[in-house]
Amino acid sequence: MLDTVKDALYRAITTARGDSFAPVRFQKDLARRLNVALGSPLATLEELHKRRDALARLEALRGSKGAIPTAKAEPAPVMVYFEKDRNARELAHIEEALGAKKIAFTKLDVTGDEATLDFVMREAKCESDDLPVVFVAGTAFGGFRALVEADVSGALEKAVFGA
Repeated sequence: MLDTVKDALYRAITTARGDSFAPVRFQKDLARRLNVALGSPLATLEELHKRRDALARLEALRGSKGAIPTAKAEPAPVMVYFEKDRNARELAHIEEALGAKKIAFTKLDVTGDEATLDFVMREAKCESDDLPVVFVAGTAFGGFRALVEADVSGALEKAVFGA
């Protein structure tokens, strides 16, 4: 019943009927502005039904807070840059340390790739003899010692998992 009254009032203030007479046009314009300022309580029946359905869906979602799955954050990418046949023992230690923490990583061989090697040396502030170097989300952590220090301080887990 109330919806039909709202619909009738909405149609009365939005039709062009009576707009040629200034006192009526002024009152209708004032009513339209007031309707918008109040959040459009006067609307068509279709719009009122859509609002009621949306409100019911919102209440259903609010009632099932535990049922909404939350997205789990993805870990930051971990890259290990190394040169083939150089510091293989240190590379094995890095792989073992990352594996023990269950941190997924990607190994990238920079042998013959001068551009990547220059990037790694510039970002890690190291020489080519210092490879392998670990990067987490584009930030250089350094070699095995730096990785162990970051692990002990908790910085590694914070950088990878954001915890």
